[in-house]
Amino acid sequence: IAMTMRSFFRLTKQHARSPKNHAAASATSIGHRAMSTTHSSSNSGDPLSPSAAGSSAHALRHKMEEHNKSINQRRTCLSTKLAHAGLSSSHGDTESSSNYNAPLSPPIELATTYERNPSGDYGDGDIYSRSCNPTRRLLEKALGQLEMSFVNYPPSSSSSSTEDTTAPTYAFSSGMAAVASLLLACKSPVKLLLPRDVYHGVPTQLHSSLKDHGVAHESVDMTNCNEIQQKIKENIESDGTLVVWIETPSNPLCQVTDIQAVCDAVQELRSQNNETFRILTVVDSTWAPPCITLPLSLGADAVLHSGTKYLGGHSDVLLGVVSCSPLTENGHWLAERLNAVQTSVGAVASPLECWLTLRGLRTLHLRVERQCQTSMKLAEYLNGHKDVVKCHYPGLDSHPQHEVAKRQMIGPQNKSMYGGMLSFEVESESWAMAVAGAVRVIRRATSLGGTETLIEHRASIEPPERRTSPLGLLRLSVGLEDVEDLQHDLEIAFEVASQVMMSNK
Repeated sequence: IAMTMRSFFRLTKQHARSPKNHAAASATSIGHRAMSTTHSSSNSGDPLSPSAAGSSAHALRHKMEEHNKSINQRRTCLSTKLAHAGLSSSHGDTESSSNYNAPLSPPIELATTYERNPSGDYGDGDIYSRSCNPTRRLLEKALGQLEMSFVNYPPSSSSSSTEDTTAPTYAFSSGMAAVASLLLACKSPVKLLLPRDVYHGVPTQLHSSLKDHGVAHESVDMTNCNEIQQKIKENIESDGTLVVWIETPSNPLCQVTDIQAVCDAVQELRSQNNETFRILTVVDSTWAPPCITLPLSLGADAVLHSGTKYLGGHSDVLLGVVSCSPLTENGHWLAERLNAVQTSVGAVASPLECWLTLRGLRTLHLRVERQCQTSMKLAEYLNGHKDVVKCHYPGLDSHPQHEVAKRQMIGPQNKSMYGGMLSFEVESESWAMAVAGAVRVIRRATSLGGTETLIEHRASIEPPERRTSPLGLLRLSVGLEDVEDLQHDLEIAFEVASQVMMSNK
């Protein structure tokens, strides 16, 4: 074994003589010296046992990493981070490391309170689950790292790994609890600029629970940067917070906002503004999870997800999450205040919901990739169907923001991933309800992002006084079924709906 290792190092040295292999040559040299040290401390006459070989290899890898920090500077791919969500990234330095024999599925910590030191000091330990829970902390760390994937941001000088670059992240009991907590963290008076097409729960919360607390809002076309800048100028005050609320793709018309363009436009106005009035850019990226879009890398101050949807991914989680940018001054400001709101208000995600979301993250990239592929095929089918008036999907060339989507929804390998959500319009509300009533493989339900494909008539669940969805619109959340089964189900549903509508003429 020793002779084979020495031959390997000689071959690797020869391969590493070229300049582009300098780092590999350096690592090989370190490894050769470390291996020599290991062998000099053992009896060279005895064969190397399997257990000694494993221990020596582990020690050798550790020494190589200690002496050549560039080994750890390679950024881990997003899919690998997702597959390891909730796992420790440390492999220990010695045989007695506590990470050995550690569970490969993180435990659910249900305790609400923790014993206090006899001295009266808790130290750095946990105190009470409203302010600190180990399972929630694992989820927040995992999501914070995911949101910073591929962001060109150097690690701290004391760290040897880019994995330490984490966005401050806070998990809440639902997506709407995350929305309310974020707004509570803003300095009053607060005003939101909302997209004209937006999830109806946000304006409903503003019209009801937050109406009497001085939170104002108005709508703007979030695909038009000139209109956004004009609205911001009209709403600049001497004090308070203006939140530019971006939802992309939008619910349910799948409009795509150019996040970077909006953030650049906002930054231009910030530089002309006084320091006591803040303009925040917040992106609701529920329809474009981290394996599709990374809003913090495009300049946003914060990104929000309803973890109930794609992050959990199995229709069994109720959770919301906000990640604040460590790259912007507003992101740092918001993180400090949001942490205080999470602790004091206490609308925190439960340990079980956090654990289920961690489990969901491990397959997020695989699920979303399949959902994107199926959605593209269904969108093409619906776009050419004789009974469909219009199909809304960012992947279609006819979509008004298709070029923006091509730049922004690119996935971990820079491949276009246009999401698992689409909507289509038929002739009337009755037509839409007939199509929805005739499906069998597809299920009639609200929510989205699960393994099952869902269809919903949006206008019938929106408040009548604030209805924005066209009456003939149906929204599809595409699951993991075979695309042929889904297309066949829709084809029969269209035939049935046609007969129903013809029989009443």
